[in-house]
Amino acid sequence: MTIRNPIEWSVDQLRLAAHAVDSAGRAISGSGRDRPATALPVRRIGFADLKSALRAGLDDFAAYRTDVVFLCVVYPILGLVLGRLAFGYDLVPLLFPLASGFALIGPFAAVGLYEMSRRREQGVSVAWTDAFGVVRSPAFGEIGVLGLLLVAIFLLWLAVAQAIYLGTLGPAPAASLGSFVRQALTTEAGWAMIGIGMGVGFLFAVLVLAISVVSFPLLLDREASLGAAVWTSARAVLASPGPMAAWGLIVAAGLVLGSIPLFLGLVIVMPVLGHATWHLYRRTVPR
Repeated sequence: MTIRNPIEWSVDQLRLAAHAVDSAGRAISGSGRDRPATALPVRRIGFADLKSALRAGLDDFAAYRTDVVFLCVVYPILGLVLGRLAFGYDLVPLLFPLASGFALIGPFAAVGLYEMSRRREQGVSVAWTDAFGVVRSPAFGEIGVLGLLLVAIFLLWLAVAQAIYLGTLGPAPAASLGSFVRQALTTEAGWAMIGIGMGVGFLFAVLVLAISVVSFPLLLDREASLGAAVWTSARAVLASPGPMAAWGLIVAAGLVLGSIPLFLGLVIVMPVLGHATWHLYRRTVPR
């Protein structure tokens, strides 16, 4: 036996995860049996591609802003409901994990936006109702399974964030938002909570980026099994680690900033990032 380096080990774990997700998708949906199970070729991208994808995403948003704003108004409503629940059940320490956790489920929540960008690319007339055309996709079962996986990762992140709080500032619940912020910023235990939370949250974000950055658009656009889509996504990240890391930071920062003013900014941030993700997929996976 030989000791492998961390990169080789990580690649093997991602490949095994892709096969596991593929098996789960086939077992649950039963719709991917005839889909190619081989990962698709990927293209190395640069930082200029990120700029181009964001510009194209803004263009899509400008073309359908009334439709997508109406469609995406559910995100700030959901955020406000979650925030109210956090205050009502003494879960104030989970407010930031909830806000940052949008980045973990964002790829799934934006599936309808990918569909709108796909239709516009084909020159088809697009309305907000076309976002629900995803349910007619042959890969809808696989998309649902992958979405459930992201939701599970999001819930696991919340559980881990709660455990970090209990091990640092806890176990007593925060008396108020003000006292929690004061403890977090002015005490050693608070600094430890922030440091550990950011480190662990980074690992969750890397995992989600690796398995989902192009997998959802790929499933909508091409004939590929769930495992092939996930492994293609992971290979895209491995092929362009710098630009993909920058993309992950752009998405995370955008969603957190959009969440700060009572989650209202998500009405704009979410559709722009969703449309841009479709165009990033186009630049990453050649036709």
